[in-house]
Amino acid sequence: MALKETLKQKIEEFRPRTTKLVKEFGKVIIDQVNIDQCIGGARDIRSLVTDISYLDPQEGIRFRGKTIPETFAALPKAPNSKYPTVESFWYFLLTGDVPTQAQVDEVVAEWKGRQVVPQYVFDAIRALPRDIHPMVMLSVGMLALQKDSKFYAFYGSGKFNKMTAWEYVYEDACDLVARIPVIAAFIYNLKYKGDKQTPIDPKLDMGANFAHMIGQSEEYKDVARMYFILHSDHESGNVSAHTTHLVHSALSDPYYAYSAGLNGLAGPLHGLANQEVLDWTMKFQEKYCKNVEPTKELITKALWDTLNSGQVIPGYGHAVLRKTDPRYMSQREFCLNTPGLKDDPLFKVVAMIFEVAPGVLTEQGKAKNPWPNVDAQSGVIQWYYGLREWDFYTVLFGVGRALGCMANITWDRGLGYAIERPKSVTTAMLEKWAAEGGRKF
Repeated sequence: MALKETLKQKIEEFRPRTTKLVKEFGKVIIDQVNIDQCIGGARDIRSLVTDISYLDPQEGIRFRGKTIPETFAALPKAPNSKYPTVESFWYFLLTGDVPTQAQVDEVVAEWKGRQVVPQYVFDAIRALPRDIHPMVMLSVGMLALQKDSKFYAFYGSGKFNKMTAWEYVYEDACDLVARIPVIAAFIYNLKYKGDKQTPIDPKLDMGANFAHMIGQSEEYKDVARMYFILHSDHESGNVSAHTTHLVHSALSDPYYAYSAGLNGLAGPLHGLANQEVLDWTMKFQEKYCKNVEPTKELITKALWDTLNSGQVIPGYGHAVLRKTDPRYMSQREFCLNTPGLKDDPLFKVVAMIFEVAPGVLTEQGKAKNPWPNVDAQSGVIQWYYGLREWDFYTVLFGVGRALGCMANITWDRGLGYAIERPKSVTTAMLEKWAAEGGRKF
């Protein structure tokens, strides 16, 4: 396929850059580590490399150097849509090039050939308790796909070659991103629709087909495209991306690696946060805005009541960002431009919290970043379109995040990155260095 050949050329052109950096400049110091970072989750330690995306504290996420608005503007749009297809975005993430429509059509056609999920995967998921969390089902589905891993077969063939290993990761990655929305739709219908499954529509692109398979409206096709792209990647340090990279660095195949990444995404400090934010917002609406217009004065008082009672405002603040998350703004723009949604009572509450909360949090003085992140907005859109089973929201996140994780590990193998193995220290060592004013080199 042309995309794979383009990617091969780019990887071969890129390899000398990393080789030169290690060989000629490997001892150049780019950062220092303090005790706060050592104990506090390795925060802000520059020790991962990715060219897929970068999270700028002031600008927000950049995909291959482009902001979210620039990305949406540059990529070819889906038929009769203002949004690109997920397939066009996949091409862009892998290569850094904006694809032509012909190149997009080729990826769309290829994914249709890859999206057929083996029956044993569905059987494995269906064998689980029906009331289990849907993220468990998705993780099991990824592991079940491992049986046919092309990378695993290549490694075990006795012909493993470090320089061509990426090609087999690429094959698995393409299979995984094409199949994961089909598996997610199956899980949704299994858990919430009495196992009434809707077959794939071969005429539709990935986002539109997902909407079709879960019985959603025509409008929701753009929601799916937007949502999967916005949640695709957030550089390499977040738990799901880092876990996927870490596990794959041991040459575990993409299915093992992404199942592990999904398990990290399921945590309440990561992907599960969107579910928790919506829960909080609806309780907030019920308590303060039931049958009442959410005015600035009302919301200001309600937020102060919330903070003074010792609670936080979920969805506000981010580990890296120091401005409003551009992913939040993209979804807010969608809401404001969608008739009906912009007048939805729950969205009005969210919109007014957005207008008021940063000022309240700034006045309180405890938040380093008083601005909303993506989770403050994403659940409202799903709720409006009738997808109200909020424990499924993290599955949606997982479908999107697969794009970035799979693009990253394809390049990891293309550049031959080593197994990740940071060095540990003991608490006694830290206490000794603290007393001495630092480690003596």
